[in-house]
Amino acid sequence: MALQRLLWAAPSRIFLITLIFPLATSCFDVIQFIDPLIGSTNGGNVFAGATRPYALAKPVADVDGQNTGGFSTDGSRVTGFSATHDSGTGGNPSLGNFPLFPQLCPEDEVNNCRFLIGSRATHYVQESVVASPGYFEVELVSGVKARMTSSEHGALYKFEFPNTEDQHPLVLLDLTDLWKSRQNATISVDPNTGRLKGNGTFLPSFGTGSYVMHFCVDFFGGEVWDNGVWVNNRGGTEPKELFVTRGFNLFYLEAGGWVRFSGLANNTLTARVGISFISADQACRRSAEEIPEPLEDFDRLVSETEDEWREKLSPISINPGGVSEDLQTNFWSGLYRTMISPQNYTNENPYWDSSIPYFDSFYCIWDSFRVQHPILTILDPIAQTQMVNSLLDIYQHEGWLPDCHMSLSKGWTQGGSNADVVLVDAYVKNLTGIDWELALQAIVQDAEVEPLEWAYHGRGGLNSWRDLSYIPYLDFDPVGFGTNSRSISRTLEYAYDDYCLATLAQGLRRDDLYEKYVLRGSNWQNIWKPQQDSIIRGKDSGFTGFFQPKFQNGTWGFQDPIACSALAGFCSLTSNPSETFEASIWQYQFLIPQSMSILIGLMGGEERFIERLNFFHTSGLADISNEPVFSTVYLYHYAGRPGLSTQRLHTYIPSAFNTSHGGLPGNDDSGSMGAFVAFGMMGLFPIAGQDVYLLSAPFFEEMNVTSPSTGKTARIRAVGFDADYESIYIQSVTVNGEPWTKSWISHSLFNEGWTVELVLGSEESNWGTKLEDRPPSWGEAMI
Repeated sequence: MALQRLLWAAPSRIFLITLIFPLATSCFDVIQFIDPLIGSTNGGNVFAGATRPYALAKPVADVDGQNTGGFSTDGSRVTGFSATHDSGTGGNPSLGNFPLFPQLCPEDEVNNCRFLIGSRATHYVQESVVASPGYFEVELVSGVKARMTSSEHGALYKFEFPNTEDQHPLVLLDLTDLWKSRQNATISVDPNTGRLKGNGTFLPSFGTGSYVMHFCVDFFGGEVWDNGVWVNNRGGTEPKELFVTRGFNLFYLEAGGWVRFSGLANNTLTARVGISFISADQACRRSAEEIPEPLEDFDRLVSETEDEWREKLSPISINPGGVSEDLQTNFWSGLYRTMISPQNYTNENPYWDSSIPYFDSFYCIWDSFRVQHPILTILDPIAQTQMVNSLLDIYQHEGWLPDCHMSLSKGWTQGGSNADVVLVDAYVKNLTGIDWELALQAIVQDAEVEPLEWAYHGRGGLNSWRDLSYIPYLDFDPVGFGTNSRSISRTLEYAYDDYCLATLAQGLRRDDLYEKYVLRGSNWQNIWKPQQDSIIRGKDSGFTGFFQPKFQNGTWGFQDPIACSALAGFCSLTSNPSETFEASIWQYQFLIPQSMSILIGLMGGEERFIERLNFFHTSGLADISNEPVFSTVYLYHYAGRPGLSTQRLHTYIPSAFNTSHGGLPGNDDSGSMGAFVAFGMMGLFPIAGQDVYLLSAPFFEEMNVTSPSTGKTARIRAVGFDADYESIYIQSVTVNGEPWTKSWISHSLFNEGWTVELVLGSEESNWGTKLEDRPPSWGEAMI
């Protein structure tokens, strides 16, 4: 069906596709199983347009509805076509700078054109939308058709107009972004060629400071009729330059440039857009280098982009074993989205040049450290190494590891210092080419030095952390400043950050640091209140013992354990901050990956733990759209019931994660939702910061993963596999032909190319149930 739609909608690509189609009947082509529109409505906020892996240029249609990722299949109206986007973010829309908008002006009069966002917004034809890696197409109800593709730093658009006889099609550029955050901007219009150049200063969508982006637009396929600038709802042919600020009393002033054309071949205008954080001249130069022949380059760019995606996803191959194409599409599309961001901004950093690849758009690590970065460690360790080195590069030049960093700006810290976990995860999985002594230095600084403003890097409340071994409720913290909340979630996250620090210190033979920080990894126990109950809608949940906020004097505060859950309403970092960040105490109570055996004991033992976990997942308290819930699906492993983890996973895939346009339960968070789906279908779940993957029944009969680092191929085979998923319980496992009783496995699976065979059955077995076969858990109970 996807190929049929592509053939109908993009006749210029028929030759390319008919070359691929015969192969598709005899050999696998991953492009056919990638659907960028999964999650394009219902809050998935995915980027649905054309992009290469990690590329800066990301063109798509922008809408006035759910536009955080630019485009949405929510039926809203198109306001323009811009070349930069982030994918899967929440909150304010990100990027979407300098959109173009093509139109025919009534009576061929410039002042009859629709310049303002609200007046030019035009519905699109729902069935006209075509999206695949490297290609996006949509038709507006005005009759204008737009097709687009991209290079690394440039976008190429083809705008096809209705019959242009006696008309001069106009394309405007708006000095705006999706959030309308522009502070000031400039534009110049070349009167002869129609080239548009300029820049603007914008605000990051989830952070502090500002960034400057530059653009360069060239047009091909027609003659320039006239051009100029526009302000508010009027345009003129003079002047040819414009400088604009916010406007009177910070009122948002809409403005930009425009060009009209004549003599369009086939009524089609081609626009090449270059984007740069350095200068408009660099934007012009790079787009010209990457797209030298705009009238002929379109199909080449699409083909090259598809080949890049084939190469990036080539480490994995599957034998689906009769599994539906929908589930295969779910898997490959999830993997695809994990490589859209972070973005490679090499030679695009205006603040410093370390002569190494530079990645930005870490949006945000609180989400991505759990599964996205671990899956990149498997499939693209070179890029993951570059990302780790970029984090260290930011540390060296800005003074701190970021927890969130986008548009070359500092993003808000959500919980702990989660870059610490990303670095240690890379260490325990043997990524090379990283200065581990520098990494240790950076993480120790997070643990020991409180910045003046810990709202966007580092940690707050470190005096209390050292003296009291927890973050107090209403902490007195005159050393640094941030949102004085999240005392529970920060305590839990700081404890795990310190445990990860201890792991790195031990590996680097710094026993003094290991002993200090591994003890801090137990600090979470200081806010466990054994007698705390949870009343839900007037009824006792039946479970006792929850985390609670604690004052500096050691007395208890109170937060309802269901607060900030779907049963009680969302908690915002700014508007209604709570002691748990974006999740309830019910969610956070399970987030102790370093010491699960102690937590199980505090909850009353294995059976009571399982009962509590079941209640969490069936009562509406578990919000699978939120990354902290991901690991809770698999925590049955720690109680000796790994089969229940697989069973629980099947309640979420495909019900909450599927191939519909609303097929994500929440925003994709830079591919985190996609990584969760992919890991689940692979039969693995990573415990980030530890060399541990929890084993579960895969969704495919066989899977091969070739390490790009070592060239070794890991093989995962399901014996007794059935595509109806009636046999989802592991009966026994062998690794390289030898019995394997542990319910987890290390990264050696990939680095050394182990062969894992899992025998499946329809009933739970005793595999992985013994205490010695459960995932590692550290520490002693302090309560």
